[in-house]
Amino acid sequence: MGKTPLESVAGLHVLITGAAQGMGLLFAKQACREGAARVVIWDIDTARLDAAAEELRRLGGTVEAYVVDLADPAQIHHYAAEAVESGGIDVLVNNAGVVTGTSFAKHRTAQITATMQVNALAPMYLTHALLPQLGRRGKGRVLTMASAAALVSNPNMSVYAASKAAALSFSDSLRLELEDNDQIAVSTICPTYISTGMFAGAKSMLLTPILEPEVVVDRAWRAMLAGTPLVLMPWTSKLGQLLRGVLPRAAWDFVAGKVIGVYHSMDEFTGRTSRDAQVNRG
Repeated sequence: MGKTPLESVAGLHVLITGAAQGMGLLFAKQACREGAARVVIWDIDTARLDAAAEELRRLGGTVEAYVVDLADPAQIHHYAAEAVESGGIDVLVNNAGVVTGTSFAKHRTAQITATMQVNALAPMYLTHALLPQLGRRGKGRVLTMASAAALVSNPNMSVYAASKAAALSFSDSLRLELEDNDQIAVSTICPTYISTGMFAGAKSMLLTPILEPEVVVDRAWRAMLAGTPLVLMPWTSKLGQLLRGVLPRAAWDFVAGKVIGVYHSMDEFTGRTSRDAQVNRG
């Protein structure tokens, strides 16, 4: 069943995770500019969250800011219940994430756990908590930021890729479950590397530049409003999927490693500082 597109989020209640900076803050600004009735922002960084809330209020937004660690299911459920009780949520943007970029052997157990908790489990817990009331005003949306890493294996991204593959599979499976629900639409976005600082040191690939966050947010937002199921960006991601599907494994490994450059794109990854990495738990 086709979903009725939204012109904007005017009059709706929007919750965005990881909204103290980067793409999360850009999503929140867009919600305020469109006249959302209420914008709820979550992040783990108190100082940046407070600054973001003030900036959004200067845009005219009605903003509620909460310090939430998405690695803690109890916090997710507590603040989700609070969001429902204080007006409900119509639009959920699962934006927060953490990036790990090193060989699997060098990953710490705590690092593996946190990555899976924030990138894969938190969107499930939060969506599950909000889903029963999501379409009660007739205009429900779930937007989940996955990654092109969910689609293509890549050295030094084993845990991150696994977490985003889980997010993608969850989100698109939920979309299928809600196909007959004309009040709720689910969209999943899979971009390549984005210049937010989280991917500092990552290399661009053949015909695939590092994406600007404003471009990704704009495309993701339009997809959410339209109820578009899945967005791969840029266009080379679609080409990569085609080649990976038709080429023998050895041929694809050669193309990905030697021609496109996927397999060496994380060789010089540094990411944000340890403090900033924590911020992205949202």
